[in-house]
Amino acid sequence: MTQEQDAQAAGTAGGWTEPKPTALLVLADGTVLEGFGFGAATEGVGEVCFNTAITGYEEILTDPSYAGQIITFTFPHIGNVGTNEEDIETVSAAAVSGVRGVVVRGAVTDPSNYRATRHLDAWLKARDIPAISGVDTRALTALIREGGMPNAVLAHNPDGVFDIEALKAKAREWPGLVGMDLVPGVTSAQRFNWDETEWTWPKGYGQEGAPKYHVVAIDYGVKRNILRLLATAGCKVTVVPATTSAEEVMALQPDGVFLSNGPGDPAATGEYSVPVIRELIAKDIPTFGICLGHQMIGLAVGGRTMKMHQGHHGANHPVKDMTTGKVEITSMNHGFAVDRDSLPANAVETHVSLFDGSNAGIALSDKPVFSVQYHPEASPGPRDSHYLFARFVELMAKNKKAA
Repeated sequence: MTQEQDAQAAGTAGGWTEPKPTALLVLADGTVLEGFGFGAATEGVGEVCFNTAITGYEEILTDPSYAGQIITFTFPHIGNVGTNEEDIETVSAAAVSGVRGVVVRGAVTDPSNYRATRHLDAWLKARDIPAISGVDTRALTALIREGGMPNAVLAHNPDGVFDIEALKAKAREWPGLVGMDLVPGVTSAQRFNWDETEWTWPKGYGQEGAPKYHVVAIDYGVKRNILRLLATAGCKVTVVPATTSAEEVMALQPDGVFLSNGPGDPAATGEYSVPVIRELIAKDIPTFGICLGHQMIGLAVGGRTMKMHQGHHGANHPVKDMTTGKVEITSMNHGFAVDRDSLPANAVETHVSLFDGSNAGIALSDKPVFSVQYHPEASPGPRDSHYLFARFVELMAKNKKAA
């Protein structure tokens, strides 16, 4: 039983014992939220965002795009299906995570799923991620919607002893994500090949045996399911580190280049990635970008990116495909966006968020290049946007035929 459940049991037995907080979420403005700690007994400092997905918390917690952030889950039943080794999204084998902390409403229950191999509490301990339960996540979400994503410290101490003033100072002094390049902490250390295809029940993951196209994926913090869908679409995938030069990419003789998702301020990452992308665009190589990769393309063609008020984090975001008129439900995770007003005439807006009207996709009218702000691989869902991988393959086929 958790401390919260122990306290409730004592209360029902006839003598109520006020539970002692074992975790605190301390915001930069001095607000202190008390709760019950689980996961690693440590501190994590970062930007607090909220995620509205009701499934896939393990995928979310291993998405490198969340580096530097404390995730508040608006769905109350987090942890109920446990964790397993198959749903991890980072390609890194390391047991650490870029996520700085986890905030949930209810106490985490024992796992209730046939695929579970570990309790969420033990899984978080192994990855050195602190967590807090018992927080009014509806109120915290409302606070973020009103005031934006705050910097904060999440501290977990089983003894319940905290230096609150020191925690307030740490939250206040953390510089925030603007200007912060977090890609070096999540990118691959070396080049590797990928041939695993998407998961199907009851077989699990498959393997691509006869690829038709070769894609070089520049890894800014890539998710495994993106690589799986590229392989499923018939691609041999070579993953390269974020600092790989255009010459090194072209030396691999790709049919297409993929620019991955990733964390941090795109303008900071763009200091070294934008010149590479500009060279690749100039070579007319079919290019597909997702999330940070989308923002990198926007910067490479002369556009700007901007920090969002509350960001987009969830698996229920409606996006309109302006090329077809169709609306798709998408998975999103980004705190920065491309400023559409800064884009040149050859960067055509292809997708728009129906939540706030922000840009969600572009395509170059004079180059075989396109990108989307959201996550079409959407592990664990929704699957509305898988067509974009077929669109990328069609672009490579057309380019190959023309050559």
